[in-house]
Amino acid sequence: MNDGPIRPLDGVRVLELGNYIAAPTAGRLLADFGAEVIKIERPGTGDEVRNWRLYAGTTSMLYRTLNRNKKSVVLDLKTATGRDTVLDLVRHCDVLLENFRPGTLEKWGLGPDELNAANPDLVISRISAFGQTGPLAERPGFAAVAEAMGGLRELVGEPDRPPVRVGVSIGDSIAGLYAAFGAVMALYRREAGRSGRATGRAPLTERVIDVALNEAVLSMMESLVPDHLAYGVNRSRVGGRMEGIAPSNAYLCGDGSSAIIAGNGDAIFQRLMATIGRPDLADDPSLSSNAGRWARRDELDAAIGDWTATRPRAEVLELLDRAGVPAGPSYTAADICGDEQYRARNMIQFLPVDTGGDEPREVGFPGIVPVIGDVSLPVRTLGPDLGEHTSEVLAGLLGMTDEEIAAITAGEEQS
Repeated sequence: MNDGPIRPLDGVRVLELGNYIAAPTAGRLLADFGAEVIKIERPGTGDEVRNWRLYAGTTSMLYRTLNRNKKSVVLDLKTATGRDTVLDLVRHCDVLLENFRPGTLEKWGLGPDELNAANPDLVISRISAFGQTGPLAERPGFAAVAEAMGGLRELVGEPDRPPVRVGVSIGDSIAGLYAAFGAVMALYRREAGRSGRATGRAPLTERVIDVALNEAVLSMMESLVPDHLAYGVNRSRVGGRMEGIAPSNAYLCGDGSSAIIAGNGDAIFQRLMATIGRPDLADDPSLSSNAGRWARRDELDAAIGDWTATRPRAEVLELLDRAGVPAGPSYTAADICGDEQYRARNMIQFLPVDTGGDEPREVGFPGIVPVIGDVSLPVRTLGPDLGEHTSEVLAGLLGMTDEEIAAITAGEEQS
């Protein structure tokens, strides 16, 4: 009998040394599914994301979201006591996550060799701008640069304007997904060795996961590179369209809102044209495939736009849904919060949080993906206050006294 939510990573302990978005995203994913994630933060300021998009209070909703279900411990990794404490904690952990510039952990005496000496079963998942090896390895870089060098930016925006970025740190988030996936693969390999399904303990080289931001972005670019090498094609920005696929775009409706309509399947195109009253286009043999439709994309977009402009969005979407044409509204945050589908799958979860007022407020946060069972797993806790779990972790795992903990968190050296 199942006594509670299914959390496949129950019993796994993770030490997170990362700041910003990438490594914390990996830690969030592991924590969401049951791992105990201990987040190490610098004394005083903690993770800089605590202050990103901070509209009120002392801790941003971005931090609360990225670091949900984790524990916060304050340590100064630049001190000998901080380093030694990390090595002590590593002995009790299964995974270490980090996203420092390559060479930083090694400079602090916390490189893979030292970590492996402390725990020969440890999985080390590393995220950096360009990876741990190669001519650019030591170059600093945020996801903004990685998205550009991975090929994404060149495809985002209007063709007559400079490239733009999407409104979230998508490069960091993709890298975090790969870091979590790599950690779970390495854990699976470790357990296979223990059960006899694989030969022996995995060597250190197989337990170090090396995720580069630019490579994580490149891996999502579909056939960008092979299309260039095979056909000499250099894809460029096409606004709200998708290269070689038509019709698929955002169309302005009569009430001023927009509808996203994807009529690019051959049979779907026929149904779309019938719905908008253009049987002439449906019957045109030159429009029977995507290649032909892409060549006449401006004409098709104009025909669809003329139709949507005469109707409110609700009517447009109702008619298209009835015809089996994929379409939907372009949602704001307010729209998402009111959506029945998200509510039905527990994808907006309300938890009390400090927003700078006299009392905590119930605020909705994104649910856990993917769903296991019928609805999203419940978020257990939001991103913690700075150092909230320092005493719990250092006393509980390492048996430290209050005096030892106070000295470490103050950044003092101990003999």
